[in-house]
Amino acid sequence: MSAAELLKDEHAARGWLTQAFAPSTEQWTQLERFAAMLVAENDRQNLIAASTIPTIWVRHIADSAQLLGLDTGGKGLWVDLGSGPGLPGLVVAILSARPMLLIESRRRRCDFLRAVVADLGLGHVEVAEAPLERIETRPAATISARAFAPLDRLIDLSARFSTESTRWLLPKGRNGVKELASLPEAWQRMFHVEQSRTDAESGILVGTGRIAPKKRGKA
Repeated sequence: MSAAELLKDEHAARGWLTQAFAPSTEQWTQLERFAAMLVAENDRQNLIAASTIPTIWVRHIADSAQLLGLDTGGKGLWVDLGSGPGLPGLVVAILSARPMLLIESRRRRCDFLRAVVADLGLGHVEVAEAPLERIETRPAATISARAFAPLDRLIDLSARFSTESTRWLLPKGRNGVKELASLPEAWQRMFHVEQSRTDAESGILVGTGRIAPKKRGKA
């Protein structure tokens, strides 16, 4: 796991965003608006833990943006699995012009995602309201998933979207290294672990390449 400067407070998070991405005035306005909409909507549906609201720029905005920092040279479709409240997908979409597909099966969360996309004018973002299994396969340049499923299931379900150059960006908690070690060896060799900038005990699984789905036994 490589070292990274830990962002310990909201000031540090904003400073890192400035240094890493040099957001325009419009992008800062969009980030501020998204954060405000996220907090407001959290009163109506549980999108983020209430305890994280005072540190929303560290725990959610910078935490999401760091994935873009690991794929700054990427081009093409970014697929965000189980996008929930748009983390990391909407933060990435604000900070870059990458075409973004947000996949989320829960209607109320999709309603929120569509409201944010419309409010911020993010024309390069598509919201797909359906379980991942029902989403049409398309080649993804980048695949992310912040809190979607156990690692083996996540990779297996999304493997059909991968190509030889697909970048995988999968934030995991303190069990990330253990989860990686439980994968088939061919999958393990594709990934390494980067230290999260927002949590000293968390890592991000970073990989590149096409993954073949597991073979299914006959019923």
